[in-house]
Amino acid sequence: MISIRIAAPVVACLAVLSVAPAQAQQTTMSFFVTSVGSGKGADLGGIAGADAHCQNLAKAAGAGAKTWHAYLSTQGAGAVNARDRIGRGPWTNAKGIVVAKDVAELHGTNNLTKQTALTEKGDVNNGRGDTPNKHDILTGSQPDGTAFSGDKDMTCKNYTSSTQGSVMLGHADRIGLTDDAVAKSWNSSHPSRGAEGGCSQADLKSTGGDGLLYCFATN
Repeated sequence: MISIRIAAPVVACLAVLSVAPAQAQQTTMSFFVTSVGSGKGADLGGIAGADAHCQNLAKAAGAGAKTWHAYLSTQGAGAVNARDRIGRGPWTNAKGIVVAKDVAELHGTNNLTKQTALTEKGDVNNGRGDTPNKHDILTGSQPDGTAFSGDKDMTCKNYTSSTQGSVMLGHADRIGLTDDAVAKSWNSSHPSRGAEGGCSQADLKSTGGDGLLYCFATN
C-alpha cells in the first residue's frame, strides 16, 4: 500500500477553496427571509430590535459587513414607511438571484416567490402545504410599503407587544387560501389573529407563521 502525505499548508488551502464559493455567494446577498423569529411573537424589541435581528443573522451567514434593516412600517407619531428604510436596490438572495432591482419594482412586478425568498442560509422557507407552514412574514405595511394610518393597531404596538394588537402579514410563497391579489401579496395579505389577540408566538404560528421578517441590505 502506498501512503501519500499532504503537507498541512496544502490541506489548509484545499479547505479554503472548498468554502470560498459559499462565502462569496453570501457576501453578495442583500435580501433574505429570517430563518428564525425572535421567539416572542411580534415583540421584536421595537424596530431597532428587528434591525438587530437581521444584522445578527446576516453576520452569522457571512454578510455582516453590510447594514441590514427589517422591512417594517410603524404607526403613530413619526410613523416610518418600510419602503423608505431598505435602501435603493437591487436586492439579491443568498443564491445571487435578483428579487427586485429597485423600490418601485419591489412593490410592483417583482421576482419574489417561494423559490427566491430564501433565508440567510440559502434555504427555501416553508410555505403553504409544508409542515409547518411559515409563509406569514411580519411587515406592518400596506401593499405599497407605507404605514397604516388610523387607530387600528397593525404593528403589535410597533413591535413591542406579544399580548395585544395585531400585525399585518405578507405571504413569502405568494400563495393563500384564494387566488386573488391579496392572498398572493408578499407584504400585505392579512392581519394576524389568534386566541390571544394576534401578537403572541402561538398566534402567529396558528395562521401559518413563525414571527419571521424580510431583511434588506441598505448599502
